[in-house]
Amino acid sequence: MSPLLPFEWILATRFMREGRMQTALIISGVALGVSVIVFISALISGLQTNLFRRTLDYQAQIVIRPQEEVARSLRSTAGAELATLVQPRAQRLRSVDQWQTVRKALEALPEVVVVAPVLAGAGFVVRGDANKAISLVGIEPRSYLQLIALRSQMVEGSAEVSSADILIGTELGKILGVGLGDKLIVQTANAASATLSVSGVFDFGNKGVNERSVYVALRTAQNLLNLPGGVSSLELNLRQPFDAETVAQIVRAQTGLDVESWIELNAQFFSALQAQSMSNNIIRFFVGLTAALGIASVLVVSVVQKSKEIGILRATGSSRTQILRVFLLQGAMMGLFGSLLGSVAGWAFLMSWRAIAINADGTPMFVIEFDSLLFVWAALGATLVGTLAAVFPARTAARLDPAVAIRG
Repeated sequence: MSPLLPFEWILATRFMREGRMQTALIISGVALGVSVIVFISALISGLQTNLFRRTLDYQAQIVIRPQEEVARSLRSTAGAELATLVQPRAQRLRSVDQWQTVRKALEALPEVVVVAPVLAGAGFVVRGDANKAISLVGIEPRSYLQLIALRSQMVEGSAEVSSADILIGTELGKILGVGLGDKLIVQTANAASATLSVSGVFDFGNKGVNERSVYVALRTAQNLLNLPGGVSSLELNLRQPFDAETVAQIVRAQTGLDVESWIELNAQFFSALQAQSMSNNIIRFFVGLTAALGIASVLVVSVVQKSKEIGILRATGSSRTQILRVFLLQGAMMGLFGSLLGSVAGWAFLMSWRAIAINADGTPMFVIEFDSLLFVWAALGATLVGTLAAVFPARTAARLDPAVAIRG
């Protein structure tokens, strides 16, 4: 350690002690700013994580479907021009061509975690005189339950389905007056029907989904929707959800199929998250700027107040570099001490929020994770801001002429 360093440290702490009130106010201001940054950052991070979980737990990250059928106009013959009106074709339920081959190719991609075949179509459930339009979803439980967090939403029974089973939502069960083990007749527009037993009841927290969606085994759906051996879509999840759009473009180019990513389907949601992150960064910037101005103003006043002391130090042999370091150390220490107090205060605010932000059933509105790196970065950032804020007053002090300073 350099023999000059203790002198600089001693002088910096002495100057801070002499202006106790100013030092305490600035450290308190920095602490308040850091606590706001820690609290807001953790809160927004927890909110975004919760939104991601709610979105991605119940939605495939990439969905692959057959290309839409397009009506084509008649071509004109030589020497003749035809004026035609082309109307969009009604889309019929079709299977992904050679979906087993496509599935194997997708599973070979290193980015892909799971690929699930799905067959979805419209139908009716009938019980006595009551009937209800439904969205019929045929699944392969082994893969689909890795794709969608269906197991965690089951309130009765099991998410596993066999060829004789059906999973229904809580709202549909109330409408039809059925529960676990009861029988339902499922019918489709092509006059196919099947009698299935309710093997599970789920609750997605969405009344529309709980009322309309039902799940059956893939083979059962193929029989009901008259699409033997076919699937209407292949749905997959990735190791990195934010790579979904890039992977979707690759799959689209390789297969020629209609490929949509969760980012494309949730463009407004994604834009809202980006705006939220931008707001958080703006808050951090202005809080840091406020702390920097506070530290700089205190050190500027300190330079004016202690100009004679600085002149005497310069006259007795202290170098400009030493004086510069004294004030830089003051700025760094104010930032560091303020960040430590602010981190503790931010942690206390988060613990208080956890106790307040709870649902009626006692569960938290959303989970806030304590990331230790957040506190580390807050401390480093505040120390850096304090050091940078001290640059101007430190240079001003270092440039003081000893004779002028002592005489003044």
